[in-house]
Amino acid sequence: MSDLLRDYLTVAIFGLIGAGLVALLLGVGSLLRPSRPQPEKYIAYESGVDPVGTGWGQSQVRYYIFALLFVMFDVEAVFIFPFATRVDAYGWFGLVEMVLFIVILALGLLYAWKKKVLRWV
Repeated sequence: MSDLLRDYLTVAIFGLIGAGLVALLLGVGSLLRPSRPQPEKYIAYESGVDPVGTGWGQSQVRYYIFALLFVMFDVEAVFIFPFATRVDAYGWFGLVEMVLFIVILALGLLYAWKKKVLRWV
């Protein structure tokens, strides 16, 4: 057996063991947990407010877009920090790539600004 095939076989064996452990633990959990179905458990629930009565309304899409913008710029920081620590190793090519990356993200921010997603009122 070649080393490459042996490596794939090792990964497959560990994958099967992992899947088996997950199935085993979920099965044990389903046997041990209490089961008391109640109709209140199956009501749609959003942000701690029951969806009945006069005080409930769906959340606006812009809040989700605002959260996605936060994640996008958080990921930007994750990519910029390692670049800033090794900027001398990347040279001009790395600098151009990082400027291009920042410009694309700035275009996304400009688009969100034009669509008035960042306004809270």
